[in-house]
Amino acid sequence: MNYLSDEQTAIAIENLNLYYGDKQALDDVSMRIPKGQVTAFIGPSGCGKSTLLRCINRMNDLIEGCTVEGKVKLHGGNVYHPKVDVATLRRRVGMVFQRPNPFPKSIYENVVYGLRLQGIKNSRNLDDAVERSLRAAALWDEVKDRLHENAFGLSGGQQQRLVIARAIAIEPEVLLLDEPTSALDPISTLTIEELINDLKTKYTVVIVTHNMQQAARVSDHTAFIHLGKLVEYADTDTIFTSPIEKQTEDYITGRYAD
Repeated sequence: MNYLSDEQTAIAIENLNLYYGDKQALDDVSMRIPKGQVTAFIGPSGCGKSTLLRCINRMNDLIEGCTVEGKVKLHGGNVYHPKVDVATLRRRVGMVFQRPNPFPKSIYENVVYGLRLQGIKNSRNLDDAVERSLRAAALWDEVKDRLHENAFGLSGGQQQRLVIARAIAIEPEVLLLDEPTSALDPISTLTIEELINDLKTKYTVVIVTHNMQQAARVSDHTAFIHLGKLVEYADTDTIFTSPIEKQTEDYITGRYAD
């Protein structure tokens, strides 16, 4: 996947090492993530998948004792450059976590939260953004008559789609999904998976998943990570049907467990 041109690349990770204190969590990871596609990170628990994902929007900065070496380039600019404004970076790179985390506000106020932070006050603009974002998150028809009700009244699957709507309301370039369906039932999971397929028409999507069947269903490219190293990275069909590395094949076929 390192053959991608700069124009085709949304995120270029170069010789990335990450340490929590003395413990190395990522070991010389280099990869190029293509624009407008879904890339999945798979691997055993504790292998560094979420850590790698959080390097893209510098969420690891919040962890005491975390140090990073190497580069993560977003559309050519190194996100670890000293002059990068992290708040601006996180507007460009939206993130959705494992468990739905709506704010204790109305559905409407959840969606416009980031826009209000940017100083947007025009009610028509906010109304338009709410409808656009909820439609994009496949939630509009379910909530359009209850926009001013508390978001906690929604089901878990609806809450996760609301969080996705909140993330895309500020029109990021990249959307990071950290095991977005692990807390959801199978029907809600299927809805989110269908949504991911729609989202890649507008955004570059990177998903961490424990579920290999999910990776096979939703992603265009898959990276297998083990013990902080990128073992293999290719289009998803290749990873799941004819991986080059025996380690990848053993993981895919269940010869060693999480």
